[in-house]
Amino acid sequence: MTASPATDAAASLFASFIANGLRDVVISPGSRSQALALAATHFARQDAVRVHVRIDERVAGFTALGIAREQRLPVAVVCTSGTAAANLLPAAMEAFHAGVPLLLLTADRPPELRGVGANQATVQPGLFDPFARWSVDAPVPGDDAGFDWTDLGAQAVAVALGASTDAPRASATVPASALHGVAGPVHLNLPAREPLSAALPASVTARPGPGAAAVEVEPPMRIEQGPRTVVIAGADAGPDAEEVAHAGSWPLIAEIVSGARYGRNLVHGYRELLRDPALGGRIQRAIVFGHPTLSREVTALLRRADVETIAVRGGGEALDLNGRTAAAASVVVAGPDTDRSWLDAWRAASAAASVDLSEPAPDAAGLLSADSGARRDAVRAELASVRRPLDRELLADAVWRATWPHDRLVFGSSRLVRVADAVLPGKKVTVHANRGLAGIDGTIATATGIAIASQAAGAPGVTRVLLGDLTLLHDVGALLLPPGEPEPRLQVIVGNDGGGTIFDSLEVASEAPGEDLDRAFYTPHTVRLEQLALAYGWEYLRVTTRAALDQALTAPPGGRQLIEVPLPR
Repeated sequence: MTASPATDAAASLFASFIANGLRDVVISPGSRSQALALAATHFARQDAVRVHVRIDERVAGFTALGIAREQRLPVAVVCTSGTAAANLLPAAMEAFHAGVPLLLLTADRPPELRGVGANQATVQPGLFDPFARWSVDAPVPGDDAGFDWTDLGAQAVAVALGASTDAPRASATVPASALHGVAGPVHLNLPAREPLSAALPASVTARPGPGAAAVEVEPPMRIEQGPRTVVIAGADAGPDAEEVAHAGSWPLIAEIVSGARYGRNLVHGYRELLRDPALGGRIQRAIVFGHPTLSREVTALLRRADVETIAVRGGGEALDLNGRTAAAASVVVAGPDTDRSWLDAWRAASAAASVDLSEPAPDAAGLLSADSGARRDAVRAELASVRRPLDRELLADAVWRATWPHDRLVFGSSRLVRVADAVLPGKKVTVHANRGLAGIDGTIATATGIAIASQAAGAPGVTRVLLGDLTLLHDVGALLLPPGEPEPRLQVIVGNDGGGTIFDSLEVASEAPGEDLDRAFYTPHTVRLEQLALAYGWEYLRVTTRAALDQALTAPPGGRQLIEVPLPR
């Protein structure tokens, strides 16, 4: 095809990816990866794949993660050798624990340049082994007689979606923890020799395919009625949790990041009710969807030896906190409910525990009253409502109320997500969060990827990100977007309390000396977010009242907005 075996191999590999359903590639620039990058951009010009470029590999990894989260299809991320590959590790770890399909394509030096002090050469084969569903150290193009690059691409896509591999080829590894039927990252380490690239002729084409076939898993586990049961929806649970709770007439304990926080069986104020001996203390069985991470009460329940626990697989690691949890690919409720007293008790307690943060309706009669005193009091009350300062609860409530099914909502791993989980009511919206490992890494990059995927082909909606100031600063490089790429509708809402006040709720807040606590945990800062936003080309707004925030969130959507909400320490 060309004068570069590396280019020929890259073209065959990407054509195979595309034929098996790949739609997006995220590239970080580099020398050793040039054949991979040029193959991707070649097929992008043919509209066979979308290419996104990020200069920072960690940002690239999480951008790919965000696209894959939304699409539930593998996304490829390409980088050069050396430390570039290591920067993909945080996204690979999150993808493994959250069950998100990724293709990690790391360019490498050929074997003769490994371990001899060559520039940008390190130990890359197996770099992601604990977290990759499949790792392959591919042959050097030109030394690959009989090697099938098309087959490698097809297998990589299938394994990323949860399929088991064939008998591992030479130099391939499969971690023992890789669960059949669960999506996750695949690592292809791709060495090459000079010439590292050559132009691909226009005759080299790729044909988009329908995607890999669904992975076959075991039949659903039948859940019989009888024991006092609750359904728990953690991160990435999705609508299946609500459907099972409805079918079984069981209480639904749904974290705000679950995507299942809606329906008639939803439990409000679940933390307090789980501590109640008359409710939480009487639970006999828990059916778990997703990965619960937001409350100690749920963790304590799942550790109880007297509770039968069934966990529906979703991430790369089995959930088994009590040492006797049964795993299931899916569940189905057997038979109608015969005793609704259990659900009725939870519903009554839930209604009493619900929180209403909405503003009272204006006093229309007072505003129109002929009595000047009554009219003055009504005006004062209305002005007080408009000028009401924001706190964390009102901030979370405003973002939740502004978000609808065609939108996307992303929570950072900040104090705000726990506040939101404690006070927000039910609503059927698509929610994302990196709760596989609950780190603050890559939140803006992930949200950008979600926005790109959810708004593809002109789809409506806004992606909103609710996060704290340290989570923003941890991923500030993700604010950079190349000028040639479409600008997503993205609102980043930052609750800025000047440091990491999430530590207020941990033991260290009462144990550590004040000076040490401030320096090593709260990490206060004086970053001017307005200047940061302007430097990266974002529109900036600073709001301090609920009325102003509501107006900002519901204005006609534009491009990228950073909305700063100052909060008290």
